[in-house]
Amino acid sequence: MITNSKCKICRRATEKLFLKEEKCYTPKCPLTRKSYPPGVKKSSFGKRPRRSKSEYGFQLAEKQKLKFLYILRERQFKNYIQEALKGKSADIISRLAEILELRLDNVVYRLGLVKSRSIARQIVNHGHIIVNGRKVNIPSYRLKVGDKIAIRPQSAAKKVFQNTDIYLKKYQPPVWLEMDKSKKEGKIAGKPQAQDFEIKTNLNAIIEFYSR
Repeated sequence: MITNSKCKICRRATEKLFLKEEKCYTPKCPLTRKSYPPGVKKSSFGKRPRRSKSEYGFQLAEKQKLKFLYILRERQFKNYIQEALKGKSADIISRLAEILELRLDNVVYRLGLVKSRSIARQIVNHGHIIVNGRKVNIPSYRLKVGDKIAIRPQSAAKKVFQNTDIYLKKYQPPVWLEMDKSKKEGKIAGKPQAQDFEIKTNLNAIIEFYSR
């Protein structure tokens, strides 16, 4: 759960985490207007070298960035890491990518049905999404290859979906997803990989943080 200002979180990470829907894509995005971290004066930013982060500090920052991207509580995120750590060490990062990307709320967002993960979580909670023809209202529901995701027919006229057709015309989902834009129906076509994450993050640093 994110309790701090969403825009401050992005500024602290010095990277867009797409937490504020449409605002993130406009010139009004605070990170676009204020590329320096909160609490730092614009006039002094860049004039003096910033203290280099310790290895722990770097790992913590990378962990926080990924946790906030998926809007997860610390316990939930840690459980996902521990799940990824099980099995062969060579597959840890691939497993983590699958665990995070195949959450239902994330897939709804990545298909382009809504413009943020927070909205995706809300509409899943409210029962507006169906998986393989059945209503699923659990945001953390784990999808698998072949699953089909769509807007529940009874919910299609809801205000939250009124601009979905317009948005989908320009939107391109990641390669592991298939999207029928006319039907607004998506399908899990393959397993997501580490390179499919929406932002660049050092996954090895995150694994090391939780392996201490």
